[in-house]
Amino acid sequence: MARQKKEEGSQFVRYFGPLLDALRGLGGSGSPDEVVERIASDLSLSDEIQNELLPSGELRYRNQVAWARFYLVREGLLDSSKRGIWSLTERGRATSLSPSEAREIFLKLVRKFSEQRKAKAEKPEPLEEQVAEANGAASSDYRSEILEILLNLHPAGFERLSQRLLREAGFIQVVVTGSSGDEGIDGYGTLQINPLVSFKVLFQCKRYRKSVSPSHVRDFRGAMAGRADKGIIITTGTFTAEARREASRDGVPPIELIDGEKLVDMLEHLELGLKPITTFEIDSGFFAEFQER
Repeated sequence: MARQKKEEGSQFVRYFGPLLDALRGLGGSGSPDEVVERIASDLSLSDEIQNELLPSGELRYRNQVAWARFYLVREGLLDSSKRGIWSLTERGRATSLSPSEAREIFLKLVRKFSEQRKAKAEKPEPLEEQVAEANGAASSDYRSEILEILLNLHPAGFERLSQRLLREAGFIQVVVTGSSGDEGIDGYGTLQINPLVSFKVLFQCKRYRKSVSPSHVRDFRGAMAGRADKGIIITTGTFTAEARREASRDGVPPIELIDGEKLVDMLEHLELGLKPITTFEIDSGFFAEFQER
């Protein structure tokens, strides 16, 4: 049973090779959304696989691709940029992985991580490192904590938060209309591209633990008809693969989708409700020259 659970936990290894191939197909770099969509297309993954949820409410497929990236970064095949764009290193550009080669990388890194944990446990840490680690442990799961806070907001409060988020992102004249029950439209605003160009945007807020379906996207677009150039759906949950396709379907007004992960990314970037913590690492080399007589 334990072996079966361990094998299930490492299923993300199957995406090592396809992740490298997807980035090559995208020209060497891409946003997380572009990468997961390219892998799904290359492997002809069913909507059922793409829409499966973890107990946390996160999409299992996207979580597995993120874990694949983590291991490939440690192997030196992908750039270590923490957010924004995923990209191949020079070595990654020249590397293709078979399933057996991917498995070898996984097992090698598992052994390495195990050895590092063992060495760390055997070596007492200086007090300042213990404090830094304690602070890190306290904040390491802040993303799930902030999503839980958002889920427990009053609907009107979540709408006001969305209003603030859009204002901070550059929108003007942002108005919340949710209380009026305006066919699912919770508010509108104007995005000023330059002094001569602007367009109206309608938005909808959904405090969900589950996935937003394509029918929600279609209904929102129907409410938008003739009233705005673009729409935004903001949710604490996720969007199904069908919903994402519906949002970008040709011949209809586009709708931007902001899921829980992207919502937390925006809060991070704008430092709204999240305070960055700065720590320091000692540069021994700097002091070396002063140790000489």
